[in-house]
Amino acid sequence: MSEAIIAKKAEQVAIVAEKMKAASSIVVVDSRGLTVDQDTVLRRNLRESGVEFKVIKNSILSRAAEKAGLEDLKELFVGPSAVAFSNEDVIAPAKVISEFAKDAEALEIKGGVVDGAFTSVEEINALASLPNKEGMLSMLLSVLQAPVRNVAYAVKAVAESKEDGAA
Repeated sequence: MSEAIIAKKAEQVAIVAEKMKAASSIVVVDSRGLTVDQDTVLRRNLRESGVEFKVIKNSILSRAAEKAGLEDLKELFVGPSAVAFSNEDVIAPAKVISEFAKDAEALEIKGGVVDGAFTSVEEINALASLPNKEGMLSMLLSVLQAPVRNVAYAVKAVAESKEDGAA
């Protein structure tokens, strides 16, 4: 192999390793058997969720995973592999891919990484069932508002009972 090709592959490994290090979550899939239309829809859904989706050679993925300190990922790079990287929303790739896989049986989730920890297919599917960040924040806000609302109702009830007693 020429030195130019080796240098180019080393550069690709470095780029993918940086993406792996920067990602809050990574999901590895086998997308063999998807139609062009299905692949286009999947890529659009992932892009709209802020997720980068790439088909990368297993040799480059393996070297990049090793360089990024994610050696456990290497076992997933067998057969055709596509990788979804998310830097912001931990749940987004799992949610979009799991939802899409319900209708597209050809899409197979292999596993991934969430916050630096190796994640199985079952864990990715469980993660996908969680609400997104906005949903979790709204749930938290309603929990935090409940005590204040209860105090307001109590004060109102006391005020109304005093009005009824005064009348």
